[in-house]
Amino acid sequence: MPVTQERSGTAPEPQDPAPKPGRGARALAKVRAGLPRTGLAALAGLLLALAFPPYDLWPLSLLGVAALSLLTRGRTFRQGAWTGFAFGFPFFLMLLSWLRVVGWDATVGLSVVEALFLALLGGALALTSRLPGWALWAATLWVTQEWARDRLPLGGFPWGRLAFANTATPYTPLAAIGGAPLVTFAVALSGTLLAWAALRLRGPGRAPRAAALAALGAVAALLAGYLVPVPTAATDTVKVAVVQGNVPNPGMDFLGRPMMVLNNHATATERLAYDISMGRAPRPDVVIWPENSSDLDPFSDPLARQRIDEAVQAVGVPTLVGTLVDGPDAQHVQNEGIVWDPVTGPGASYTKQHPVPFGEYVPFRAQLMKVVTRLQRVARDFYPGDHNGVMQLGPAKIGDVICFEVAYDEIVRDTVDSGARVLVVQTNNATYAKTGQPEQQLAMSRLRAVEHGRAVLIAATSGISAVIAPDGTVEQRTAELTRAELSATVPLRDGTTVADRVGAAPEWTLAIGGLLACGAAVLVGRRRKSAVGTPATGESLNQVVP
Repeated sequence: MPVTQERSGTAPEPQDPAPKPGRGARALAKVRAGLPRTGLAALAGLLLALAFPPYDLWPLSLLGVAALSLLTRGRTFRQGAWTGFAFGFPFFLMLLSWLRVVGWDATVGLSVVEALFLALLGGALALTSRLPGWALWAATLWVTQEWARDRLPLGGFPWGRLAFANTATPYTPLAAIGGAPLVTFAVALSGTLLAWAALRLRGPGRAPRAAALAALGAVAALLAGYLVPVPTAATDTVKVAVVQGNVPNPGMDFLGRPMMVLNNHATATERLAYDISMGRAPRPDVVIWPENSSDLDPFSDPLARQRIDEAVQAVGVPTLVGTLVDGPDAQHVQNEGIVWDPVTGPGASYTKQHPVPFGEYVPFRAQLMKVVTRLQRVARDFYPGDHNGVMQLGPAKIGDVICFEVAYDEIVRDTVDSGARVLVVQTNNATYAKTGQPEQQLAMSRLRAVEHGRAVLIAATSGISAVIAPDGTVEQRTAELTRAELSATVPLRDGTTVADRVGAAPEWTLAIGGLLACGAAVLVGRRRKSAVGTPATGESLNQVVP
């Protein structure tokens, strides 16, 4: 019989362990913990939007970059991606608010699509923040993000590039060396170096000397543009007149009754001809009309052709006419700039190469038209052109780009590479009058002038028309929603900038550098995990992990 021993006292009853919070509670706690960071990211995105026209508070572009760098530093890829989206969505929502004319649903939808690229940027910034020299890699990642966003989806949408907020700043001359990508890189580098300086000052081991060096680097990137010469000299000039005829109804129905927009531009041109005959205006060598200045196809409508002939013969010089031309089949129309001679009539033409998705053509038309009835307003798809806009207009070899095409590096560069001596931007901003969009497009044109060392002539139906010197200075501009004519003598230049000669090489180099940095960050992370998981024999984890 076994012997048992009795214990004195009463044994304590076992207590249930503290209940663990459920999965939903944990998720809610994470959301609450991340709200301050998300709010700061959204605020930083709004600050970046204020750096762009029509606000033009360009120093905020540096602060926006610095803020996103700090908010994603040391985070996981997923956390960084969410922070990037929280930054990007309000940024694009404010920047693209002019799209509200079409509908807020379009504004929100496009903002979400573009913000997804900022989400990838945020995740990449988080990954590379653990690399040595992370400020440099972070700056290249801004170029990588813009490189992707300029091309995808459906041909891309370059709005919101850091370079386009810095078209009249100390960074601008850098465009003459490496185009818009180099300007973006310099702006981003200043921002990331400012973030680095802030970390050095606030970290546990404060390093004021390192912070000062980082701040000096940011200033150096800012001032580097002053060392870049911007060529402007020319031996030839051309006298131009830019006609802005205005529209009857700004907004989605800007055309009004048929022939109204055409009559506005023809009448304005005839008034210019009268002022020339009376000695009140200089006689130009060429006249430029904007995109859609003829709302009817002059090749199929005899009255439209006759009206253009009357106006061009009245002024007596070759005129660049913007019009829509039927074809090449019944389902398509072409957006063209046509050289119209006062004697021989229509001649060389340029067809817009990059129609705007959902504005000038409907992707997946058969499927989407059943769901989004508003797309029925795009009755026919715009047919893209197959060559650049280099044409002889009187004594000037011009490079014509139409409306949104000014935002695409390769389209503008191709015209200069093919011999354009002056750039012409035919645009119709009547849909977005008084929304800020015309100012944003004007800023892009200023950067193109510096990038290629060419004068830029903007002809807009309702504004803003402008004359821009090769150094980016706006010499003349019109108000919006007015009938106006601009007269100027502009240089015809043959020389090329470094940016023309190197082409897309700076963009590809910087973009690939960002991708390689991400790859390096992934490899470093895997090695660290491997080291933690299989420590050397006899060593503790604390000895293995720094």
